[in-house]
Amino acid sequence: MLTGMGLRPRQQKTIVVVASVIGLVAALAGVVIFATSLGRYTPDREPSAALLGPDTTLPLVFRGWKSPKLFDPLADRTKDAKALTEKEVFGQSELSVDRKLRLKLVAKRLDSDCSAAVWGQGLTERVSDAGCTQAARGLYLSSDGRYVGQYTLLNLKDGQAAAELVDALETLYRGGWARPLPSPKGSFPAGGYSEAGGYALGHYVGLVWLGRVDGAEPGVKDDYVSLTLGLRGAEKAVYRRVVAITGPKS
Repeated sequence: MLTGMGLRPRQQKTIVVVASVIGLVAALAGVVIFATSLGRYTPDREPSAALLGPDTTLPLVFRGWKSPKLFDPLADRTKDAKALTEKEVFGQSELSVDRKLRLKLVAKRLDSDCSAAVWGQGLTERVSDAGCTQAARGLYLSSDGRYVGQYTLLNLKDGQAAAELVDALETLYRGGWARPLPSPKGSFPAGGYSEAGGYALGHYVGLVWLGRVDGAEPGVKDDYVSLTLGLRGAEKAVYRRVVAITGPKS
């Protein structure tokens, strides 16, 4: 057709190239218009403490732990149907850390509605899906007035639910956590440093949460390992339940 119009081969080639570019631009413009009409997509992500604001009270560090074989007898809640009691979990007014340091119980609470003990949409939904029927929380202050800690024990439907919750907390803790118990004797400072651990214990999940009362990051003299072991003294209630099922010889 272009030859019939009297155009030389060089002119024909130029026209074809220009027409191709114009066609490509028009096609891209059409794609953009179509894509815009579909709406805007924003990828999901777990909110960080910074996004939640400076007054957010949650741990800045978290580590999860799988359930040891010792707690296999508690993998099914139907074999451990008796409900937890406040006295059973927080019967001791003090937990020992070392020869000099103690953790003193200053507040305790047992909720049958687990959503009252945690916050954050993702975590609240996970806890509900895990069949949580009880949440026991105890707030402790160290005898030297330097540390604050909270132990939370969640009663879930089975060992799989407990393991999945601990795994999910690897990201969920950034946008939701256990609600801190209020106490006039002390609390976790808003925006301060704290760290936590999640422990699957059969069909239970134990949450350990520790920080300094002044909110500062730990120094060389701050032994969080010993503090964690001391705070986990509240887990004696779970050990006693293993014995109740298997017998003292086990």
